[in-house]
Amino acid sequence: MEFKYNTKQRTKTIQGLRSFKDTLPKNIKKIINKKGHIYSETLDNWMYIMGDKLFKVCYPKSFKNSNKLGASCLLIMVKRGHEVDMEYSKKRILDKMNSYFGYSVVEKLKLVSFDDDQTNFEKTKINHNATNSKYMNKIVDIKNDKIKKSLIELSKLFKQK
Repeated sequence: MEFKYNTKQRTKTIQGLRSFKDTLPKNIKKIINKKGHIYSETLDNWMYIMGDKLFKVCYPKSFKNSNKLGASCLLIMVKRGHEVDMEYSKKRILDKMNSYFGYSVVEKLKLVSFDDDQTNFEKTKINHNATNSKYMNKIVDIKNDKIKKSLIELSKLFKQK
C-alpha cells in the first residue's frame, strides 16, 4: 500500500481498499461518533423492541444523547388513547433497548401523543354573501339613518372589488 497526503479532507489517504468509515466526510463521521447510529438502529428494529401490539400505535421521533445537563432520552410519538399502555410498558421498553445494544443506551422515555386523524388542511372558501349578510344585519340595527346609508354604500363598494 502506498500512502498519499491529501489536504482537502483527510490528513492521509490509503490507496487500495478502504473501510466505509474512512470514505465518509468529516461532518458525517462526527454525527456517527456522537452515537447517531443508535437512532437508526432503533428505527430498523422498532418492531422487535415494541412487539406487535404497541408497534401499531407508536414510533420513535428522536434520540437525544446524554450530556452534562441531562440523561439520554428517546422521544416516542403515541396515538391518542394508547398513552396508558405505553406508560405501563416503559420499563420493558427500556430493558429491551438496553439489552439489544448491550449497554445502557436510553435512560428516559418521553411520550408525546398525536391525533391519528389525517385531516387535510384546505383553504376555506370565503362566502362573501354570508359575511355581508352578517354585517348587513348589524347595519340594519343602527338607528341613525345617515350612518346606516353610508355603511350600506361602503359595503356595496367592497362587493364590487
